Amino acid sequence: MRLLVIEDERDLCEDIAKKLRLSGYEADTCVDGEAALELLAVEKYDLVLLDLNLPKVDGMTVLRTLREHDQETGVLILSARSEISDKVDGLDAGANDYLSKPFHLEELEARVRSLTRRRFVQQDVCLRCGGLTFDTRSRAAAANGQALSLTRKESGILEYLLLNRGRPVSQEELIEHVWDSSVDSFSNSIRVHISTLRKKLRAALGYDPIRNKIGQGYEIGAGE
Repeated sequence: MRLLVIEDERDLCEDIAKKLRLSGYEADTCVDGEAALELLAVEKYDLVLLDLNLPKVDGMTVLRTLREHDQETGVLILSARSEISDKVDGLDAGANDYLSKPFHLEELEARVRSLTRRRFVQQDVCLRCGGLTFDTRSRAAAANGQALSLTRKESGILEYLLLNRGRPVSQEELIEHVWDSSVDSFSNSIRVHISTLRKKLRAALGYDPIRNKIGQGYEIGAGE
């Protein structure tokens, strides 16, 4: 995995890059938005770690410029701007995640692991598994052609399991992708939503496509 760290605090930039390199990532660095745009124009990265308060060209401009021609590269914003409105603006502009300063490098690394696992561009907007379909644009689910009535959380669980079909997904991973950070891994809310989703799928399909993988998590299959 090749990453680009764009951070105007030079010491922090180097600390982040060192941490990531020790974890096996390739990490380039730059400390201003102009240099960042030059690198992004000629190099391909799996993930960009982007500070917003950059000299020469600000981080939001870097993000919007990148998204004009590249929807695939992941972007994790690192910013001292912690207001909800700032986070919404960043995510709406095309960022995949937002981490407020100050942060621990261990949390940063966890976010990087999470983001590099994700599929940023879905080539097929309709996910399928046996008689089950999920349209990622309309967020509509159907079983054997009949619409399913799912809550937002149930839809999020189903989408993520379908995106990762063929491997088990842990409860912690579901927290990272479907829940917000206020939910802990011991929350009964997660198990309740998974249980209600499984009941709806079983009623519609005649079987439960979600399998428990002991010690690993949940995996979706077509019931073969």
